[in-house]
Amino acid sequence: MEESLIKRLEAAVTRLEGISSTGGGGGVTLSRGGDFSSGGNVAASDPSIVAYDDLISQCVGRILTAAEKIGGPVLDVTKIVAEAFAAQKELLIRIKQTQKPDMAGFLKPLNDVTMKADAMTQGRRNDYFNHLKAASDSLSALAWIAFTGKDCGMSMPIAHVEESWQMAEFYSNKVLVEYRNKDADHVDWAKALKELYLPGLRDYVKSHYALGPVWNASGKPVSAPAKGPPGAPAPPPAPSASLFSSESSKPSSSSNQKQGMSAVFQQLSSGSVTSGLKKVTDDMKTKNRADRSGAVSAVEKETRTTTKPAVSKTGPPKMELQMGRKWAVENQIGKKDLVISECDSKQSVYVFGCKDSVLQIQGKVNNITIDKCTKMGVVFTDVVAAFEIVNCTNVEVQCQGSAPTVSVDNTTGCQLYLNKDSLETAITTAKSSEINVMVPGASPDGDWVEHALPQQYNHVFTEGKFETTPVSHSGA
Repeated sequence: MEESLIKRLEAAVTRLEGISSTGGGGGVTLSRGGDFSSGGNVAASDPSIVAYDDLISQCVGRILTAAEKIGGPVLDVTKIVAEAFAAQKELLIRIKQTQKPDMAGFLKPLNDVTMKADAMTQGRRNDYFNHLKAASDSLSALAWIAFTGKDCGMSMPIAHVEESWQMAEFYSNKVLVEYRNKDADHVDWAKALKELYLPGLRDYVKSHYALGPVWNASGKPVSAPAKGPPGAPAPPPAPSASLFSSESSKPSSSSNQKQGMSAVFQQLSSGSVTSGLKKVTDDMKTKNRADRSGAVSAVEKETRTTTKPAVSKTGPPKMELQMGRKWAVENQIGKKDLVISECDSKQSVYVFGCKDSVLQIQGKVNNITIDKCTKMGVVFTDVVAAFEIVNCTNVEVQCQGSAPTVSVDNTTGCQLYLNKDSLETAITTAKSSEINVMVPGASPDGDWVEHALPQQYNHVFTEGKFETTPVSHSGA
């Protein structure tokens, strides 16, 4: 029994080697010892990497065995799943070796593989669409590696794996129902796919990365660039650290002066704090000035404006689909024509730091969040879970379909338009003011009716508990 099990595991590793060596792994070279050519023996022998090797050899090998019996598109998409797990192993080794890099570039190899699986689900549906969709949707579970903290917009790694599998399980169950009494190979494939994530990947993350990846603080400051083909010129060297240091760190005539509050307190204690101040002469005093109107001339205003240009503190504008699951719309200013047209009910939309812009979401999505936006307008069709408005000022939201819940938190000024299909929406407010809801009139041609949500409440202690009622104001 043990010999047969060892043979099966060796066969699975051999298949994974074949996938990686044919270019499917994006340059990842898998060996029986779990080592990479760029990983080094130290990182590859880490207990977490060894455990990930076991996950690949056992769970990924099992689903590959089942897929080989089916063949066709099912085998192709299963190879992509194996390729994604191999790519994530390379990322885990890089985490052990380097300091935290730019996450967008770091996750690109894994994102590229995920897009390959998603591309197989596009176009005309074939007989294996449920297989392809289950495998493609399941790969979003690998995004747990992008967790950087509670404020990153993701669930905790363990919860993320479980939630991602719930999306894929819908199509996996369809495979089980369709082939339950027709073909046991398809049933085995669907069961092996589930076991890969639950309990496979979930238990691995729980044991080694329950709170997310931990980067090597003493490792390389940036990840090494990918090697080019033989004979290609070497990439340019990384910029020296001095390029990223502030100008004040360079030696100068005043380099001996201390910076920050420590210098202020030192000058106060030494009594020399006024030594560098200019003396105010009599003609500079306000009472002796010929012009005491206080008006500022247009020339002076223009000079001040040109000599001190405003510096934007926002990041670069962004509008992209991340990991096939989350639309990120960030730092859009003055854009009135933002449109998300290709979306589905498993994707979420996160809008951050936008100003004086309008976003249209054409289609049903799982969740929409607006965070730290000013004078932002959002028009959406349907939301499966909730529409959230957080830390915003003067926003307008129009629902053209249905939304179970709308949450408004720490927001000043919100105009919410509901249509006849969304009148049963539950609206939750907290620490917010000037919240107005517009609903259709009684007749089809009637005007919109505005309802102001209360922001003041009266709390009365009655019969052993507090009773809270909105404060109503009557006109004189």
